[in-house]
Amino acid sequence: MATSTRSPAVRAGRGSLLAVAYAVVCYLLFLAVFGYAVAFLTGTVVPRDVDRGGHVTGAMAAVGLDSLLLAVFAVQHSLMARPAFKRWWTTVVPRHVERSTYVLAASLSLALLFWQWRPVPAVVWDVPAPWARGLVWAAYGAGWAWVLAMSFAIDHVDLFGLSQVVRRLRGLADRAPAFASPLPYRLMRHPMMIGFFVAFFAAPTMTVGHLVFAGLGSAYIVGAVRLEERDLAADLPEYDAYAAATPRFVPRHPRVVRRGRAEAG
Repeated sequence: MATSTRSPAVRAGRGSLLAVAYAVVCYLLFLAVFGYAVAFLTGTVVPRDVDRGGHVTGAMAAVGLDSLLLAVFAVQHSLMARPAFKRWWTTVVPRHVERSTYVLAASLSLALLFWQWRPVPAVVWDVPAPWARGLVWAAYGAGWAWVLAMSFAIDHVDLFGLSQVVRRLRGLADRAPAFASPLPYRLMRHPMMIGFFVAFFAAPTMTVGHLVFAGLGSAYIVGAVRLEERDLAADLPEYDAYAAATPRFVPRHPRVVRRGRAEAG
């Protein structure tokens, strides 16, 4: 009877390398979907976008299907982020690829949304002046750039599951959650979401379908951050004082923030 001559260390090393490859593939898929999302709201470049693509079956039917697609993403994105789900999920998948699997699922649910989106082309507003349209497009680009910058402000490679598999490959223990507040997060608790709000609504020509995406997407963000804050407060003892002194979305003057922190402390 044939037996394997590979030691457990060799098998573990190969498994860690496969985990790194899996995480990289998930990350590359995220980059592709992120790039598609940027183009999706511009109405250019990609074959299907917020105003062109799937067959329009009537405005109400289109809005209903689009809302369902956004709900699928919202449920996936929030459910898989909950601690109770993670505890169960890591009995199914290894802990070090849990985040990458989350990124994969989020990317696939967004890809489904882009594929099946039904436009509602009626125009809500239109900015006619070329210079004004240019300003709106500049704001649009700045919104997405801000989202990406804020992912690096916290920890981009950890956020997308790359550091977890590298630590596993190097034989390092999981990193415990730690409280940190880089500069933008000292002014507001969710600066990344401001970028999403701007990108969603910065459209020189806003259609009903685009407005549905922007409105429901923003409403989801407002609700999702409340769930996230509840989990952060449970994991990080410092978070309650931070939340009491730092506004959620609209920054206050730094002097007001410092005074609030002193009172909370």
